[in-house]
Amino acid sequence: MVDALNGLIVLANFVLIPATAYGAQLALGALGVTLIYGILRFSNFAHGDTMAFGTAITVLVTWGFQALGISFGPLPTALLALPIGIAATSLLVVGTDRAVYRFYRKQRAAPVIYLIASLGVMFVLNGLVRFIIGTDDQRFTDGERFLISVREFKAMTGLAEGLAIRTTQVITVVVAVLVVAALFWFLNRTRTGKSMRAYSDNEDLALLSGINPERVVLYTWLIVAALATTAGVLYGLDKSFKPFVYFQLLLPIFAAAIVGGLGNPLGAIAGGFVIAYSEVLITYPMKRVLGYWMPESLEPDGLVQLLSTDYKFAVSFSILLIVLLFRPTGLFKGKSL
Repeated sequence: MVDALNGLIVLANFVLIPATAYGAQLALGALGVTLIYGILRFSNFAHGDTMAFGTAITVLVTWGFQALGISFGPLPTALLALPIGIAATSLLVVGTDRAVYRFYRKQRAAPVIYLIASLGVMFVLNGLVRFIIGTDDQRFTDGERFLISVREFKAMTGLAEGLAIRTTQVITVVVAVLVVAALFWFLNRTRTGKSMRAYSDNEDLALLSGINPERVVLYTWLIVAALATTAGVLYGLDKSFKPFVYFQLLLPIFAAAIVGGLGNPLGAIAGGFVIAYSEVLITYPMKRVLGYWMPESLEPDGLVQLLSTDYKFAVSFSILLIVLLFRPTGLFKGKSL
């Protein structure tokens, strides 16, 4: 029984808890992608770099607060800087829409034209973020590092393995739950949210009903800016901030949105956790866990690792291909809010 508990703690430390936090971050990112697709009807390839921009601004403001001696007690100061990062990202995406996407919207351009335009925006943002904050890893977390440390857990339980829960992991899950709850309340309970859903379901009928399309577009971009910045900051707090990593995150985020059902918010959340748990499980060496759970004679000699962690994005890509081949609408039916 004790060995089974020790194995479960190892699994929780290196798979369950990290994958849950990572899944929440991917879910928030995928929600932004799915809102753009469901309402504005194009795949926004600049989403990863939008996350990077919002996070970069938040990092700079966090450093400014820290230099002034402003802190958030045991919580990261970045949470105080987050609203400023969201505001800056909102100005960026609304300005980009006015400068780039509005023209194609008036021309009723094909979705592929939007996609190509978003690629151009992606490269511009990629260079802008690197110019603002550089290319190196940036760590901006402060406050209490652990909610529960390995030493404390061992002292409490007397087990050989200790459970460690980082503060940033708990913050990620709590903030993600609050943001998702607020988003669904907004979409289902407010007049603007209902207008956005109607516009997504049938644009022509929504226009005949008197819905202002520019207002719908504006609120969509503002929500996407908030989701992207929050997801980016939570990811940076949990790991570290490096602009190129956010460019790479575009693959698992899109995979999460497509696996769940592109255009479906519930699907984006489910897809985020499917991708996160798949990446972490397949790339984690299970030797220690199986060492506790299997008889001594059957203990594995190798690492029992299906893929190296260097190939975790290959897991996302493989799942994406499988879903596109066998269930292109995703786990939930996509293309609607």
